[in-house]
This record gives sequence, structure tokens and C-alpha cells, in this order.
Amino acid sequence: MQKVPMTTRGFETLKEELRRRQQEERPRIIQAISEARAHGDLSENAEYHAAKESQSLNEGRISELEDYTARAEVIDVAKMSGDKVKFGATVKLVDDESEEERVFQIVGDQEADVKEGRISISSPIARALIGKQEGDTVEVAAPGGARSYEILEVIWR
Repeated sequence: MQKVPMTTRGFETLKEELRRRQQEERPRIIQAISEARAHGDLSENAEYHAAKESQSLNEGRISELEDYTARAEVIDVAKMSGDKVKFGATVKLVDDESEEERVFQIVGDQEADVKEGRISISSPIARALIGKQEGDTVEVAAPGGARSYEILEVIWR
């Protein structure tokens, strides 16, 4: 069984989603199915079919979440340090072309959210950054063409 790396925050988020789906969504969907059954003929009952589809999607996500939490390798970033970029590090970069500064934290696949500055460990930019340190320049093959970034700072928080 392959372990799935994630931060403590990411693990807690997944556990909360799992709890919510099991204890809130599942009973709500079961109630909706029960009410739709009471309407009679199931073959032409749109509410019933929608509720069953919703149940299928919810149960699928529950299975997924149970798998991720069972295989989680939780890494406490607060206990990490060093000058090299590795999983959990927050990295301050500057784009060599546009001079734009960006800050990313390298996290597990399930907790990545680019809008919030969290990038997946398996993303091209994270793979390019791993093992580098402040002052290094990295080349990243991006969909829009190759980009070059200089690492300004490696932060542990």
C-alpha cells in the first residue's frame, strides 16, 4: 500500500469532509430517497433517480476519503526546518521574466489549491523546486512554455 504524503492541516481537512459526508450527507440523501419512494412509480420518478445518483456520488467520495486517510503519511511541517526545499516548505519565488513574486507551499495532491498558494508535490514546479535552496534558479516546463524562477526564500511554518 503506497503512502500518501499530506500536511497535518490537509489530513484534518480530509477527516472533516469524511465525517460530514458520513454523518450529515448520508442521512440527508437516505431521507430524500425515502421521500421519493413514497411518490409511487420509481421508473418515472426523477426525484428518486436524482437522489440515487447523489447517493452514488457521495458513497464514492466516502470510499475515496477513507482510502486517503488510511494511507496518509502525515507530515508535521511545524517540526521541519532546513535550507533546502522539500515537502511542506513554503517557497518565495520571483519569475525571472515578469519580476512577479509568488509564494507556494508544497503539499500533498489532495490538498493542493493554487488559488491559496498550495501546490501539489507532483506538479512540475514542485518537482523542479525539490532539493534546491535560496538563490538557486529553476527551469519549469509549463503548458505556456518554459519559465524560470529564482528562489528568494525557503520558509517553514
